Amino acid sequence: MTDLERFFQQLVRNLAAADPARIGQPLSVAEIRNVILPYRANRRALQLGSSEDYELVLMRLCAGEGGLARTEPEQARMAFAEELANPNPDLGIVQWHDKALVNLDPEAAALALDPEPHQAYAPREPVVARPKSSSRKTPKVSAKASGCPRCGGNLPTGRTVNFCPQCGQNLTQARCAECESELEQGWRHCVSCGASVA
Repeated sequence: MTDLERFFQQLVRNLAAADPARIGQPLSVAEIRNVILPYRANRRALQLGSSEDYELVLMRLCAGEGGLARTEPEQARMAFAEELANPNPDLGIVQWHDKALVNLDPEAAALALDPEPHQAYAPREPVVARPKSSSRKTPKVSAKASGCPRCGGNLPTGRTVNFCPQCGQNLTQARCAECESELEQGWRHCVSCGASVA
């Protein structure tokens, strides 16, 4: 996933969490930057190293890169595109065009909310029943698994594996691939960052 795709996905998820109707409405550049997806509050989810990187990705969105959004007026979109073509783009353009309106592509927004819609109809993996007297959680990693999701180390086969023998990762608790928050069984999205749970 590119920085721009991650930025767009987080923007759509933040909108969906606050007011889903806003996804289909024009958003001002200032609103995206200061209210919906401020850098400081979303730095971890965006995986951007600096506020300058954030401004560049916002400029790419406003320039229409990837067809994820359409900026109005057209002069503002062209100004973003022209500035990005420079070897050292002036980030001040984001403030100069802070009233420009960004319209998110509806198909791209739907995909950002559910990146694998066909998975909703895929057959679920069979659940192995445990004796009622056992109070332990059903392990996340079965005997068929070959690698630890954290360190990639090989896992023993032919038996239940609760912890990785290389790094000690608890394999009975699912974690978000984006922010490492604990996930409950059956969740489709992380409650901390909104990432889709595959």
